[in-house]
Amino acid sequence: MANLPTNGEADTKEIDMASLPSSKRHSQNPDLDHHKVGVPSKQNLFKEFTYTVKETFFADDPLRHFKDQSKSRKFILGLHAVFPILDWGRGYNLKKFRGDLISGLTIASLCIPQDIGYSKLANLDPEYGLYSSFVPPLIYACMGSSRDIAIGPVAVVSLLLGTLIQNEIDPTKNPVEYRRLAFTATFFAGITQMTLGFFRLGFLIDFLSHAAIVGFMGGAAITIALQQLKGFLGIKGKHFTKKSDIISVLKSVFGSIHHGWNWQTILIGSVFLAFLLFAKMIGKKNKKLFWVPAIAPLISVILSTFFVFITHAEKKGVAIVNHIEKGLNPSSVHLLYLSGDNLLRGFKIGSVAGMIALTEATAIGRTFAAMKDYQLDGNKEMVALGAMNVVGSMTSCYVATGSFSRSAVNYMAGCQTAVSNIVMSVIVFLTLLFITPLFKYTPNAILASIIISAVINLIDYEAAILIWKIDKFDFVACMGAFFGVIFASVEIGLLIAVVISFAKILLQVTRPRTALLGNLPGTTIYRNLQQYPEAADVPGILVIRVDSAIYFSNSNYIKERILRWLVDEEEKRKKLYRPRIQFLIVEMSPVTDIDTSGIHALEELHKSLEKRNVQLALANPGPVVIEKLHASDFTSLIGEDNIYLTVAHAVHSCSPRVIEVA
Repeated sequence: MANLPTNGEADTKEIDMASLPSSKRHSQNPDLDHHKVGVPSKQNLFKEFTYTVKETFFADDPLRHFKDQSKSRKFILGLHAVFPILDWGRGYNLKKFRGDLISGLTIASLCIPQDIGYSKLANLDPEYGLYSSFVPPLIYACMGSSRDIAIGPVAVVSLLLGTLIQNEIDPTKNPVEYRRLAFTATFFAGITQMTLGFFRLGFLIDFLSHAAIVGFMGGAAITIALQQLKGFLGIKGKHFTKKSDIISVLKSVFGSIHHGWNWQTILIGSVFLAFLLFAKMIGKKNKKLFWVPAIAPLISVILSTFFVFITHAEKKGVAIVNHIEKGLNPSSVHLLYLSGDNLLRGFKIGSVAGMIALTEATAIGRTFAAMKDYQLDGNKEMVALGAMNVVGSMTSCYVATGSFSRSAVNYMAGCQTAVSNIVMSVIVFLTLLFITPLFKYTPNAILASIIISAVINLIDYEAAILIWKIDKFDFVACMGAFFGVIFASVEIGLLIAVVISFAKILLQVTRPRTALLGNLPGTTIYRNLQQYPEAADVPGILVIRVDSAIYFSNSNYIKERILRWLVDEEEKRKKLYRPRIQFLIVEMSPVTDIDTSGIHALEELHKSLEKRNVQLALANPGPVVIEKLHASDFTSLIGEDNIYLTVAHAVHSCSPRVIEVA
């Protein structure tokens, strides 16, 4: 076997060759003369189609564990795939349980007051928030693959659900119909999530860009906080707007300043909001004291409830929770709308809420999986989240998902597995059975304070600043979603986020980047002239790189952009009395694919260049591209000898001819 040169030797050889005159350099490099662009063997159509489908939907090869296994083993592996608890449960021990027990108790102390508050965002009675932290976490613990995510209602989804359903049914006039539509929407949210997971369509949620999500979450956080001013200031329901935009809310707030505000309520809310924010600050400064902000909401509820009870502040205008239904989740199967107009409404609302819930949970799961260095199966997660919401819709729950604040506390408390969700669920179970009557005197102001302190973290201004520094178009998407939510509505903000995200994709597809390449002195390396100003263009030759696949959507633009580069460079070189351009080399390395429109555009480019006495050459087309160019006979049109392995090879071949003509 021949000895191969090392990378260092190869680089030295390349530089030495570059220092030679072009004619000698070409003749003394036999590799350039003998190597041609390889054409892959013709693929079987069925095999090609199968490969494409596999790479699109089954890139992680989920069935690899089932190969060469007996039927009984395949059945067991199938159960493990659907219920991961059967897999990791075998190695579960007392040490892991200790970590999960502490984590579960900690997130339970956080979730109980949050659930009561979030249910109000969804315009539902307080017990429905608790129901949603009892059943769904149990289902997820059996089917989910994340060790750290904490399940339950979250602020943004609660607000979204409440806003969308309120547009269809008034929760005050028709509470039963409102609840039925909420359960129906939850059912379809689960169906949407399960469908995306089962058919491995999880990549669809990636169409909502990170920038758009940052803006949407920030806008939703401000909207949620503004909505809490009703409870925080003690404004009666009839004096407060049902709209969610900032202008309507502020009009309601300041319009009721003389007759609607209650100073006792404001005092309670302000004191405990300050306490909650102080607890958060302690937790941020000292990570070991993470439990302080985690138990602060429960302490606030206990103290404020006791204060109202002994002072009878409810008689002085302080609004209280009044009543939370005692007992476990009642069945709601019979309440689901399975026909009529409300079926379609439930599907529409549920699909939107399900996608947003899925986006949030996936982002949280990936974050903590990366921190602990384990793999998270996105499609299994979708099926698990969907299953828990389908079951939840039948047990009086509304849409549940992963909560970032609880998941962060869960992680910092030392959770080991999803058993922490089971511990939390058991605590909520005991609360529903025995403790709910004690929340009767809990003031609404404290719930408002808990929600305000919780959603502040959703305003990620540091991420917005970073987005501005990195990509201005992303920043437009971020701000579009942000202002859409706070000045219009949650659904308008979401629509803007989706539209701008798609607009960016379309812009990148239809207007791909192209670049002029130049030779780095002393090498045979060709790089972007804008990035490397020291790189020199080649006399009589223009080298252009196309940084995208060439499809019907961008083929005409690419052709016109190349011709524009040619015209601009010809004028520039003419002024400098340099040889006119006789060869145009297109660097095809980044071109991953080409369609018939793309090939047609190259044919038109070739014709245009012929009229200008300029020869078209291609450098390093990939296997898919070169196969299609051969199939269309485009290689015969420009000549096989004008398709090169590298830009350096193309330049070496063309340079002597330039010298002869010039």
